[in-house]
Amino acid sequence: MRREYEREDSSVATKLTYLLIGGGIGAVIALLFAPKSGVELREDIADVTRKGLEKSKEAAAQLQERAGEYYEVGRERAGEIYQTAQEKAGEIAEKARTAAANTANPFTAAIDAGKEAYSAEKRKTEAKSITEGRPTYPVKDETN
Repeated sequence: MRREYEREDSSVATKLTYLLIGGGIGAVIALLFAPKSGVELREDIADVTRKGLEKSKEAAAQLQERAGEYYEVGRERAGEIYQTAQEKAGEIAEKARTAAANTANPFTAAIDAGKEAYSAEKRKTEAKSITEGRPTYPVKDETN
């Protein structure tokens, strides 16, 4: 059923197109074969041409005006998008700096803690070796 409806639409559109083309051809032929003198016919053709040029100039001016409006709107929108992107980039850069600082600090802190632990352990072993390295002398008990 849907295909039949689509065929009817396309055939109606085709018929309408042929009707308009035929009407245009008929108008041109009517102008050429009208019982007018050559001067009148040329004047009519010139008038129709002038009117067509005026209409096309008006349409071009309207299009130019609309294009200018669209350009302004697009430029403003692009500026807004650029500003938003710049702000987001700044936020992301700040987050990256913060993350890098937070990441660097634990490593630095771990290295410093490792150095301190090494120094403390070294002090302990040095103190132990000093006390262990002393000669011990037997102490005689004089009460015996």
